[in-house]
Amino acid sequence: MRFYVDHDLGHAVRGWVVPDNPTAIGRIAVVIEGERVAEIPTRVTDDAIRAAGWHATGQCVFVVEEAEFPGLAQARRVEIYDVETNVLVYRRAPHPNVVRKKVVLVNTSIHPETVIETALFDHFQQSYFGVGRFSEEVARVLFESPWMTSSFQSGAIILPRYEGFLQGDDTLTTLLVHDPFIEMATRLLWLQDRAVVAADPRQRWRLGSVAEAAEYVAGHALDDAKSLKRLFRMLPEPAYHLLFNPLTRLCGTKLPDDRVHPGNSIVAIEVLSRVGIVGHRRFFKAFMTTLYDRLGILEPVPTPAPIPDAARALAERLRAVKLAEDMLVFDIAMSDAVLNAVSKGWNDS
Repeated sequence: MRFYVDHDLGHAVRGWVVPDNPTAIGRIAVVIEGERVAEIPTRVTDDAIRAAGWHATGQCVFVVEEAEFPGLAQARRVEIYDVETNVLVYRRAPHPNVVRKKVVLVNTSIHPETVIETALFDHFQQSYFGVGRFSEEVARVLFESPWMTSSFQSGAIILPRYEGFLQGDDTLTTLLVHDPFIEMATRLLWLQDRAVVAADPRQRWRLGSVAEAAEYVAGHALDDAKSLKRLFRMLPEPAYHLLFNPLTRLCGTKLPDDRVHPGNSIVAIEVLSRVGIVGHRRFFKAFMTTLYDRLGILEPVPTPAPIPDAARALAERLRAVKLAEDMLVFDIAMSDAVLNAVSKGWNDS
């Protein structure tokens, strides 16, 4: 799916949406002041879209007008979504003082950085979460669109795959490194929590290949040292893929299924050095203070979500497991380098 917004004149918003199916007619949902008021088809034909080979007829243009939607001109919040994918196509900023920059947060944890997302959401005209799960076409629209001058995008984005689209002066890339052992513990507990779904034939499909990993982890006692060692000796491929140097995978490979080799760690460090703001979870306040300063946001920095006691305890047990350390050797080197750099200028209070 591709999309573009030509203009918002207050009384009219015009743009286009090209569906994945080149013969289908796209539909958009119009949301005014938080209320989903209608779904309408794209009604206008653009011959340039057809000539580019993106759509069979070019009937991809939408026009949302005051005549059809009374109150549009005065509405502070107007959102337009693609019905098929539920991707936000356009959002009218609720106030004029939004950040005029494209900010990309590379989420290195299996859990979204919801504290950061919540803190930044209202400072941008457009916000997109979970970008790492978007199709390449949608991701490139977000990264490349010249009209998207105030946008915040976060997710598990594979940097080498998209780094070339994130080099402009108007784009700021950011990344928060997590302690590798705490992240591994978090991922193991995440898998353990999904074991019930994996064991249910009616729901197993929701997890895809992760179902096998969830069942495998559930068969081991994570609070027992001997059981932990056994867990790492016979890891199934999906579990190995999820646990093996995830930070290096994001920064050093180009495709989600690429295997991580020693050479990827060199690439990862080079890519990491080109990220605009790199922080460490232990110095969350330093990361957010730096980010707010770059964006001109004059607000108190948010408090990070606490790391669960179960994750902290499991992480300490993992530090004593040589097989676990071997699986994180590249990430440990990167984490230590970032931690050392940040700690020279900040304290972790």
